[in-house]
This record gives sequence, C-alpha cells and structure tokens, in this order.
Amino acid sequence: MIEALIIFLYHNTSIPLYLYSTDPYASDPLNCPFLPVEGGCPFLIEEAPKFLNIVKIFAFDAIKIFLMLFVAVSLFSFLRTYISKEKIEKYLGKKSFKNYFIASFFGAITPFCSCSSIPIFVSFIKTQVPIGIAFAFLITSPITNQYLFSMMLGLFGYKISILYVLNGILIGSICGMIFDRMRLEKYILEDIKKSSLTQCRENKEEYFLSITDRLRYGVKESFELIKKLWLWIVISVFIAAVLEAYLPKQKIEAIISKAGFWDVPIAVALGVPIYASCVSILPVAYVLFTKGLPLGTTLSFLMSTSALCLPEAIILRRIMKTKLILIFFGFVSISITITGYLFNFLERLI
Repeated sequence: MIEALIIFLYHNTSIPLYLYSTDPYASDPLNCPFLPVEGGCPFLIEEAPKFLNIVKIFAFDAIKIFLMLFVAVSLFSFLRTYISKEKIEKYLGKKSFKNYFIASFFGAITPFCSCSSIPIFVSFIKTQVPIGIAFAFLITSPITNQYLFSMMLGLFGYKISILYVLNGILIGSICGMIFDRMRLEKYILEDIKKSSLTQCRENKEEYFLSITDRLRYGVKESFELIKKLWLWIVISVFIAAVLEAYLPKQKIEAIISKAGFWDVPIAVALGVPIYASCVSILPVAYVLFTKGLPLGTTLSFLMSTSALCLPEAIILRRIMKTKLILIFFGFVSISITITGYLFNFLERLI
C-alpha cells in the first residue's frame, strides 16, 4: 500500500520526493523492486546526519508501536468479552499438536511485528492457555503474514514462499510443544498471570450490558497494558534506532558474504538486534539475495530480524523473567539457523 502511494505521488505530482538515507543501495534499482522505474529509485537522495536518522526512526517506530498496541489490545480485549473462558479452554486448553498448529496458523495470518504480538501473547497467558500454545503464536506471528506472502510470491516464486510460510508455522508449533514440556509457567511474572476475565465471566450481564461497555473494557485493558510497558517500549525503540542508524546494510552484507560456512548463524546473530517487521525487511533480504547471498542465509536473516529483536526482549522483561527470555531467544535462533542450512541445501533442488 505504501509503495503504491509513492508511485502515485511520483507519477501524478510535481513535488520532488526527498529521502534522508545512509543506505548506499538507495540509488540501486534492486532496492526498489516494487517501483517500475528505469535507472533506479525515483527519489532525490541526500545524506542525513546520524542523529537526525535516530530521531526519525525513533519517532516513527514509537508512534507505530503505541498505535498498534492500542488497536491490537483494544480489539482483542473487545472480542475476548464474547468468548467464555470455557470455550478458550475447549479449543486451546489442551496440549495437542492440533492446538499448537492452530495458534501458529493464527499467528501466520495476523499482520503484527514482534513487539505488537506481545499483547495477544499476554491475553493468552491471562486466559490460562498453556504457555507453549501462547509462545507458538508469539513465534509465528512476526515471521510471516498474508502481506509478506503476497510480496514473496513476486520476488522468490511460489515454491519458496509456501515453504517459508509452512516452515514458520512449523517452528512455532515445535517450539511451543517443547516449551510446554519444559514447564516454563513459573517464569511468568505474577502480576501478568492475574486476570479479571474470570470475574467478568461470573457476572457477564453486569459488566457488559451493551457493545459500548465491551468497547470501554477493551480501551481500558489497552491503557492498563500500555501503562505497564510504555517506559520499556521507549527505551527499546531508542536502542533500536541507534543500532539501525549505526549499522547500515552494507556492513551487514560485507560481514555475511565473507563468513563462508558460518554465514547462517552470523546472519541470525546480526538480525536479532534489529527491529523491523518481516514486510519492511523483505526488500533488504531480496537485495542481499540478488547480490549472491545463499537462499537459506537470506531467509534466516529475514526470519531472525522479524521474529526476534532487542526491543522485544526489553518489553518481555516486564512480562517474564530473564531466564525465559533467554530460552525463548535461544530456541528460536537455533530453529532459524537449522532452517537456513536446510534452505541452502534445498536451493539446488527448488
């Protein structure tokens, strides 16, 4: 949608479009795979001071995260008033592969990044869904969604796109099963476990007499969660902005391209600190792929950047203990690394 708006403005107005960028590929046509313009990107590029880039990235990401948190929590809490605790336990309360798959599939069709997936994860925890099923959603949601799939079809083809989505769902399902066997509930902070949902269920008519009451409940839940997380979000977004400003893509490409056999784990390690959605990082991954980076290495960088990030870890610290964050990041990083080597092998066959 954003790309379509840029194309419209470029072809239908006389206003020059300026981008402040430290990206050396900004004039490379491969960096604009969605814009049908010959000779490169249709922008006037000029170098911006790093502190301006930090301010720009911080403002954009902070506003985006707070808006997405407010909308996601309000909407999910509103919908949750229509679903009894008994129904949730019936469909997601049992630790079966079907339920892990359902949670992962639900994550795959929701357009959330790693940070904006956290409120729904918290809602799962509050409604006493098994922790592994909640993690299955949290893992899969930022890795893939319908927008990424449609974009990947045009860049990588249907075979790679389908395999990527299925792999994301599989990673979430398997990690969820493992987490439940490890009995990790004790690492969730106590104030997060407490929920008013049971009380609401006990006297539904008193609490939700109308749709307006349900909407108020959703907005109230969103403000309560944002009140708990706002400081962590501000700190994490600022750190992510500094990293993005001082870690340009040409450095990432140079490091990965010289890594040899270790290119996959290095790509994963470089991707984890960066905060970006899978859709926004896809053009970068495509550029790296067209410049000779192996398919599996490219996809592992895409997955690690979207599934894990430093801001997510900082926000999660308000929800769970550090040991659980390390377990979560460790298992997902290992799964993505295995995926990278698998796709590097399959690249010859696809």
